[in-house]
Amino acid sequence: MKLLLDYVLSALALLLCIPLLLYIVLRLRVSGNGSVFYMQERLGRGGRPFQLLKFRTMVPDAEPCGPCLAVPGDERATSFGRTLRKYHLDELPQLWNVLRGDMSLVGPRPEREFFARQVEARLPEYGRLYEVKPGLTSLGMVECGYAGTIEQMVARARRDLYYLEHRSFWLDLRILCATVREVWRGKGI
Repeated sequence: MKLLLDYVLSALALLLCIPLLLYIVLRLRVSGNGSVFYMQERLGRGGRPFQLLKFRTMVPDAEPCGPCLAVPGDERATSFGRTLRKYHLDELPQLWNVLRGDMSLVGPRPEREFFARQVEARLPEYGRLYEVKPGLTSLGMVECGYAGTIEQMVARARRDLYYLEHRSFWLDLRILCATVREVWRGKGI
């Protein structure tokens, strides 16, 4: 049922968002700040890497010295990128990741290996999150928001571990509703 819901809701959301997606693509293309889409390797189910798709919100070569976390007021973000991040619109292309089977709508938030290893060093049970597909949204995201430090990532991972133990259709529905509320309020960074 979860898989069917993932496919149906993702396809429906993509169809309904076509005008918005086209607008974002045009704005990013006109801005000339690199490619429209940004692909980043994340760890998925079974700890296997996959390419997470996002709209580009930062300047090209935003990490010249290696992986770093985004923080509020990040100087690397473009002006339109800040708007996309505030309303989580940069995440819309991940609906394609859901349709491809890399992700679920709701599940633990996928991390880059560089950061996942640091979180796992502080939270050994973190590896259990690889038992399920990662999610476009998660309990950790709606309760803890973006993580700008490893400590915040650990707190978010603890909530995702709670999700893993208590996952159900109703919890997924609650998380999806909370996600819509967060997007509507512009709670991103």
